[in-house]
Amino acid sequence: MKSPLLTLPGAVPAEGVDEGVAAHYGDLFREQRALADGTGFVDLSHRGVVAVTGEDRLAWLHLLLTQHVSDLPAGRATEALILSANGHIEHALYLVDDGATVWAHVEPGTQEALIAYLESMKFFYKVKVADRTADIAVVHLPAGSIAEVPEGVVVRETPHGRDLFLPRADLEAYAAQAGPPAGILAHEALRVEQHRPRLGFETDHRTIPHELGWIGSAVHLQKGCYRGQETVARVQNLGKPPRRLVFLHLDGSEVHLPVAGTELRLADDGPDGRKVGFITTSARHHELGPVALALVKRNVALDAPLVAGDTAAAQEVVVEP
Repeated sequence: MKSPLLTLPGAVPAEGVDEGVAAHYGDLFREQRALADGTGFVDLSHRGVVAVTGEDRLAWLHLLLTQHVSDLPAGRATEALILSANGHIEHALYLVDDGATVWAHVEPGTQEALIAYLESMKFFYKVKVADRTADIAVVHLPAGSIAEVPEGVVVRETPHGRDLFLPRADLEAYAAQAGPPAGILAHEALRVEQHRPRLGFETDHRTIPHELGWIGSAVHLQKGCYRGQETVARVQNLGKPPRRLVFLHLDGSEVHLPVAGTELRLADDGPDGRKVGFITTSARHHELGPVALALVKRNVALDAPLVAGDTAAAQEVVVEP
């Protein structure tokens, strides 16, 4: 979905997964500062939107998701995962129920596979699953924002801000009165600062929830069975995940930012040392400078200096080993 807000002054299109919205509007750091101060908005209209209706919607989703949602109160935001049979992360859903419909936004382009899976699991439950991406756009308001929300718009409120499920036809009109726009790069920089993982960025084909700190926020340990639950329980009770998410402070003297996939090595081992991890997301932060999220092997010492390619990196613990 190509956003009409790409016609706003200064808009530079994003690339890759986030294609379709603006990377920035001409001033990355100004946009970050605005979001940090609780002003402006982020166009996330490229994200997939899935709606689940029917009287059994919460009980049914409770059987499929990692989160406890059978008694989810109307208006309360939560997040959940869908795992493979082996416990690997396949989908991440950002949910809210408005009393009649469960609304979820998901990573761009993943909604079709998600809906196919949900449809295959309907059986006799009284539920309907719909792809609403074509008519509903997600807009993010940062924490502290006092921007008005149009009447009737579903809101998902979290400590990091509010996600609006806005009619796509109203996107341009809302943008005109919602304050200065901020691009996806500003949104991503704050996500990295907040140590929040993102599907397809911090995950690969073998990622399990424990590695990213998704236990609790997206995985409920006392709910009933779901696909992949055996792996979650086994790691929680008997073992440790093979990798852990870390936050990295990168050497600010380097001109180039290490990109996702850049290999991490122990600084003491030199350029030919063994790989101990890799960058998952990197960003230039308006206060912290160049920073990144990364996955490293669990046994890497917490105080070990690292090198990302040629760039020195200092760890900050996100997931305990």
